[in-house]
Amino acid sequence: MKIVFPIQTDNGIDSPVYGHFGTARLFILIDSEKPEPEVLANQDLNHTHGQCQPLIALGGRKVDAVVVGGIGGGALRKLNKEGVLVYRAIEGSVAENLSLLQSGKLPQFTLDQTCAGHTTIGGCSH
Repeated sequence: MKIVFPIQTDNGIDSPVYGHFGTARLFILIDSEKPEPEVLANQDLNHTHGQCQPLIALGGRKVDAVVVGGIGGGALRKLNKEGVLVYRAIEGSVAENLSLLQSGKLPQFTLDQTCAGHTTIGGCSH
């Protein structure tokens, strides 16, 4: 299974999960078939608000799941259309969220939980 976690700073699996998919600088890819996580740069970081291309952001990598604090409706739809499940992270590290995901304790995102826009200082306004 391949799982992606958006992050801002690479501290390995101790990195805090970032609150917004599209504006994350980096992603940590955990692949159950590989011993070490891989760090990916967001290839769609400077997209126009509301025009996130999540598959481009991931550099075309095929993943099974995304764990994130917040995501826009368009990005959620695009990921789901490709068969990618999106889970709502708790505030905490990649390691903590991975453990919760593996034990079935993270809920899947629904469209009514997505970000509707951002404030002038960059925070989500939902």
